[in-house]
Amino acid sequence: MSVGFVRTVAVCLFFAAAVSAPARAATRDETEKAKIEKVIRTSIEWALTKDLSALFECFAQDSDFFIFHPDSKSTIEGFGAFRQLAEGIFMSPKFKALDSQIRDVRVQLSKSGDAAWYSAYLDDHGEWDGKKTGWDDARWTGVLEKRKGKWVIVQMHFSLASDLVRAAAAKADSK
Repeated sequence: MSVGFVRTVAVCLFFAAAVSAPARAATRDETEKAKIEKVIRTSIEWALTKDLSALFECFAQDSDFFIFHPDSKSTIEGFGAFRQLAEGIFMSPKFKALDSQIRDVRVQLSKSGDAAWYSAYLDDHGEWDGKKTGWDDARWTGVLEKRKGKWVIVQMHFSLASDLVRAAAAKADSK
């Protein structure tokens, strides 16, 4: 074999590897994003079957975990507090999940690949002691970490657009 031939093959292999590396990274990112979205969806949809194991697997089970809810009284700090809430309220026979819809999910991965953040819109409906409850168009954001090879949610924040809340209240008052 000539030296020129070997160089040509080496250059071709280098460029082939350089071109395929971004494609492999994009495929890996899409695979990770799909895993993350499954965790996000399960963290809400578990309620339809009351599968506590599925719920708890979605979250960091330590003091890092917290949730901000739209009202000022429902901040949850630490997995222990969340566990109590889930076992006490969501597993109560008074609670029944009716449906949920998660829309416009956007997931971003950190450059290191061990953290991600997301945003989505959430409609989530249930009943408490026969009375309907829930949210429409809740803005939902959160952060996940990859721990021991699994994605877990470490932080979530739910909010309702104040202009829409005021409009709904005004409409209810006019009836």
